Amino acid sequence: MIQVVRPGPLATVQDLGRPGRAHLGVPRSGAADERAFRLANRLVGNPEGAAGVELTFGGAALRFRRGAWIAVTGAPAPVRIDGRAHGTNAPCFVPDSALVEVGTPSSGLRSYLAVRGGVVVDRVLGSRSTDLLSGLGPAPLSPGDRLPIGSAEGFDDISVDVAPVPSIPATPVLRILPGPRDDWFTDDALATLTSTLYEVSSDSNRVGVRLDGPPLVRAREGELGSEGVATGSIQVPPSGLPIIFLADHPTTGGYPVIAVLASDAVAGAAQLRPGQKVRFRL
Repeated sequence: MIQVVRPGPLATVQDLGRPGRAHLGVPRSGAADERAFRLANRLVGNPEGAAGVELTFGGAALRFRRGAWIAVTGAPAPVRIDGRAHGTNAPCFVPDSALVEVGTPSSGLRSYLAVRGGVVVDRVLGSRSTDLLSGLGPAPLSPGDRLPIGSAEGFDDISVDVAPVPSIPATPVLRILPGPRDDWFTDDALATLTSTLYEVSSDSNRVGVRLDGPPLVRAREGELGSEGVATGSIQVPPSGLPIIFLADHPTTGGYPVIAVLASDAVAGAAQLRPGQKVRFRL
């Protein structure tokens, strides 16, 4: 078992989510920065979809009731095991009854802790992920919670000492593809989106990143009928201020989507922190 001593601002159990159920109104959810999550599992020899812990802005303390291998990836945060510093993006061994502390990241927002064998809380609709929008899956972690660790029998050996990972840029540039509803906006709306610095609002979460900056002006009045939306969609409500949909986004939306993040840009969006600036590029 892992005992949660302190969860930090927000800690949740995540895996790769619930794909293939959007037509039933079930969001995918799963790790917001899937790239960092998959790496954490690979470092400890787990299958990439094994459940782990997503930490938002660090601040967590977890006690391990038996020895275990772990890896912390994503937003670079100080990691201490019984007070001794350990690096991120590398497997490290946690002795029996040791306390693992993950501090505040120097950049980025979300860090991932994988444990060899995975976290084996109950599955809901095939996934162990916490979905903050629908309420599916386990509740966000609280002090005193206990997380079972699974068996690693048959898993790959741990064979990597450290994974070189590029630093998180101070001002990320996220690549976008126009549409599907860019024709609902004036001709210069996309130019505004791609030539202006936007600031991440404090009113952001796993559902979406709200942005402050120049409003994107519509060319049409009225609203769309609800239609499906994908992770990375940039939806524009009547305020004109864009919202980037993340892992816990709804399966449908009625506001026009002016653009969608390229798939390799979603991880960068998941690491945006309030007050940070961001640019978009076609």
